Order: sequence, then C-alpha cells, then structure tokens
Amino acid sequence: MYIGKHSQIDDYEEIKQFIQHNNFATVVTNNGTKPIASHIPVMISEQDNHLVITGHLAKNNNLIQTIEHNPHVLIIFQGPDAYISSTWYDKEDVPTWDYQSVHVYGEGRLLNHDELVSDLKQLLNHYEGHKDDGATWNHLSEGTKKQINGIVGFQVKVNDIEAAYKLSQNRSAQEKVNIAKQLKASGNQKASKIAEEIEKY
Repeated sequence: MYIGKHSQIDDYEEIKQFIQHNNFATVVTNNGTKPIASHIPVMISEQDNHLVITGHLAKNNNLIQTIEHNPHVLIIFQGPDAYISSTWYDKEDVPTWDYQSVHVYGEGRLLNHDELVSDLKQLLNHYEGHKDDGATWNHLSEGTKKQINGIVGFQVKVNDIEAAYKLSQNRSAQEKVNIAKQLKASGNQKASKIAEEIEKY
C-alpha cells in the first residue's frame, strides 16, 4: 500500500484499536491465477506477542483452499472516508480523498473443530454476551449448532502491518477546521466520522 509521508501510522496500540473497531475486513489471497477475496467479520487477539486474526468462511468458499500454509494472506481494514473539495482550502489546489486503512499480512492456517468452536464462542460472546437472552453458544440449540458443519475457520498470524491515515495532515490548522466543518455539514455519516478523525490529527 502506498503511504504518503504525512499519513503513516506506526503506533501498534492505536492500529490494534482501529482494526478492532473496524473488524468487517477484506481477506485477500491468490489462487495461482488471480487474487481472490471475501468480506467477513474477524476477531483480533494476541498470542505469544503476535497479532492474530481469526474468522470463518462458508465451506464452499474457494478462499479456503488458498489459506492453509499461505505466508502471504492479506487482510484489509477500512475506516471512514470522504471526498475533500479543494474549495475548502485557503489557496487553490486539487481535490483529494481522506481515509483510514490498515493492511495486515501474515501466515494462514485452518482451524480444527475445537478451535473453530472456541472462536465462534468468542465471536458470539463479543456481540451477544451483554444480552440476557443473547444468541451466545450456550443458548443455541443443538440443531442450530450443527450449522458449524457448513463453515471452516481460519487463523492468520500477522507478521507485517501497514497503516495509512490520510487526514489532511498537510493542510494548515485553519484549513483543517474548515474541512471538518464542511464534512460535518454534509449530513453524510461517513463524512462526519472522518471529520472527527481529522480533528484528532
């Protein structure tokens, strides 16, 4: 991923928090002929001082055949993004696009049955555990649990991270104030979110 000099993020904890909050990811591999990808929710954890990404795919998903022992799995995490008009600057310039994106690379492997069950329990607890009647693993019927036979779990042990936050860092303080103001006034939810991020940097 190309990263401009103003956009590179190196803070590991910040990156980890970002991908945890934006965990509907794009998993990319290559089948030997072309790149292939799937868009799925993933879980992020740490094991032996390594970032680990886990998830699951439908058993018929061709991506499964490309993950085991693959040292070059790419997972992309996207934050908010928005068009930035050059009319919002103090002086004439070209329009651009602000965004947040993190690419993680690592070695993939498939999970065994017990590991998949454990990962599903964590996933369900994350999203349902706060509800009294939440659809956690223990609340599911045996019939519903059998649907696990239709999916395959995977893990990617991360060995490289690239993070880009392009948030108008090269503009003046006043221009950034105006950019954020214009984005918030647009009424677009993503634009408002990227405005909040611009204000942090």
